[in-house]
Amino acid sequence: MAEAGEGQPSLVANRLGFTWPTGHRALDHCSFSIPRPGLWMLVGGNGCGKSTLLRLIAGLLEPSQGQLERPLKPALVFQNPDHQLLLPSCGSDIELSLPNQLEERERLGRVTNTLQQVGLEGFRQRPIHSLSGGQKQRLAIAGALASEAQLLLLDEPTALLDETSQQEVISLIHQLCHRQEAPITALWITHRLEELSWCDGAALMERGSVGPWQVGKTLQRQLRPLATRKG
Repeated sequence: MAEAGEGQPSLVANRLGFTWPTGHRALDHCSFSIPRPGLWMLVGGNGCGKSTLLRLIAGLLEPSQGQLERPLKPALVFQNPDHQLLLPSCGSDIELSLPNQLEERERLGRVTNTLQQVGLEGFRQRPIHSLSGGQKQRLAIAGALASEAQLLLLDEPTALLDETSQQEVISLIHQLCHRQEAPITALWITHRLEELSWCDGAALMERGSVGPWQVGKTLQRQLRPLATRKG
């Protein structure tokens, strides 16, 4: 896919709808756009359609109605990295995501560079089973970058991590979204209100629709009393 041009949105969803075979309508006239590279977050209750939306953007599902404009190549990063790490070593797993036509020397260089980007320099031959949960999640992100994806779709990527690893992963994505050269776009689903302070924009998803983008800390303040009452 081509890169998004200057001033061109990273993603546009226009009146998206999706209904599961059971008859459950997961998305209903869902319209929003991501205006530029950065870290964008969606928050909402269980069953509001967040994960379904990510799978539509990733191309794993087809909308029942509406249109998606995806000028950037998407890649999905799951909540549990064990669901997408397939081979025994870090380097071999990343190689799965590389374009097939690359020569061996270039493949090795790409693997080394990608591991450096996610803070796993020197991990090429490291067995995946020896990694911590946070290191596994960073390796899953490395695989997405190796595939040349520019739109990362992160489905609660810190939900299974300890506090230190949570900070490492969100800090990494924030850095990738704001680097000077080739910043990526990330759409991040979260239930952790404290994570909203990291984002460029946050939106509440309810009943299959995405609300307007807000400053993350503003939405955080609005939702915290509700979360406290539910707790």
